[in-house]
Amino acid sequence: MKKATAMKTTSGAKPDDTESASRLIDGRIRELGDWRGAMLARLRALIKEAVPEVVEEWKWRGVPVWSHGGIICTGETYKSVVKLTFAKGASLEDPSGLFNASLEGNTRRAIDIGEGDKVNEKAFKALIRAAAALNLAGKKPKRV
Repeated sequence: MKKATAMKTTSGAKPDDTESASRLIDGRIRELGDWRGAMLARLRALIKEAVPEVVEEWKWRGVPVWSHGGIICTGETYKSVVKLTFAKGASLEDPSGLFNASLEGNTRRAIDIGEGDKVNEKAFKALIRAAAALNLAGKKPKRV
C-alpha cells in the first residue's frame, strides 16, 4: 500500500484545504445573495487578478482570507459594509486614499465599502500587489 503524502502550499495549507476554502467563500457569496455578495465576488476577482498566486483561506469561524507570503487581507461582511482588512495596511502607501477604516491602528488598515460605493479598481489592485510584495519582502529565502 502506498503511503499518502500531502503537498504544501505557500500558506502551509494542504491543497484540498485551499479548494475547500474557495468553496466556502463561494458559498458565502451565494448565501449573502445581495449587493454584499456581489461586492465580495468582485473584490475577490480583483484580488486574483492582482496576485494570481493568491491563496484563499477560511479562518476564524468563517472569514475569507487572501494570502501570499502571509495574510494580504480578510473579507468580512456586515449589514451595511463589506470590510477588507489589510494585515499590514499601516505599512502600505495609499496614495488613492482607499483606506477609510481602522486608521488609528499601528498595524492594520481597512476599506469599508457600502452599498452603491464605487471601487477604484486600478488603485485597489495596486494596493493588493503592494501588500503581497510587503509580505514577500519580509520572508528570508529558504536554504537548499
